[in-house]
Amino acid sequence: MAFVLAHLSDAHIGPIPQPSLRELAGKRMTGYANWLSKRAQFHDMDVLARIVADIAAQQPDHVVMTGDIVNIGLDAEIEAARDWLMTLGGPEQVSFTPGNHDAYVRAAVARVAETFAPWTSSEAGAGFPYLRRRGGIALIGLDSAVPTAPFVASGRLGSAQLGRLGALLEQTREEGLARVVLLHHPPHQGGAKPLRGLDDAGAFEATIARHGAELVLHGHNHAISVHRLPGRDGSTPVVGTASASAKPGAHYRAAAYNLYSIERGERGVVVTGRSRGVDEGCETVGDLGPLEL
Repeated sequence: MAFVLAHLSDAHIGPIPQPSLRELAGKRMTGYANWLSKRAQFHDMDVLARIVADIAAQQPDHVVMTGDIVNIGLDAEIEAARDWLMTLGGPEQVSFTPGNHDAYVRAAVARVAETFAPWTSSEAGAGFPYLRRRGGIALIGLDSAVPTAPFVASGRLGSAQLGRLGALLEQTREEGLARVVLLHHPPHQGGAKPLRGLDDAGAFEATIARHGAELVLHGHNHAISVHRLPGRDGSTPVVGTASASAKPGAHYRAAAYNLYSIERGERGVVVTGRSRGVDEGCETVGDLGPLEL
């Protein structure tokens, strides 16, 4: 029986609560100005609500949200984002990985980790990468979010996290599980514009080449995309999704999410996927076509 997995990302929950002058110190000043001048017009919570309702209507077995749940990391934003995440489902039904906006400033990192800990709980001990087994699937969540300078949105995994990833990929492969890796940044070289990519994408690629995976999911680019990486037993699809709250006609592709069917056949694990979202010509959520995996 197929396991159905829904993937959304980059919700950018808004509007941003009015920050104090103290809260606007450092990078938050430029981020708040960017929100007022641009992002507030791009991200629509009514559109996001329609995406969430459509996900619920598809009745997936599990939902993954790959970060940028907030904008500038205010405490009030983080609490509102937690309330929103609950609309997707509880920690047993939903998994989360943080994005660069969730680590917008160093002070937000611990707060995000504490608030969303139930959705990142692991069967492999505390911290990232986490392992969550669900119906023959191994969900392996990575944390690519690190605080950066203004106008920089890059990420990094680090050698320790990549080493643990390799061990988990090998362990779950031996268990016969379908391995789905989750993170925010596109994990392949050239996957994002300069100052926006994963700094150690090459090391991630080498890990997948050694151990393989059945599927890698990311956000960050606010676009639907499919890339392939060489893996241990064949190529691994690396799939990005759009922002779940993007208005039609805005700077990015209109809001969408991806829906996957994962099952084990005679030749091994078979993964198929489709995108669902808002068509640029209307505001209703519908089928956008298959993903070429």
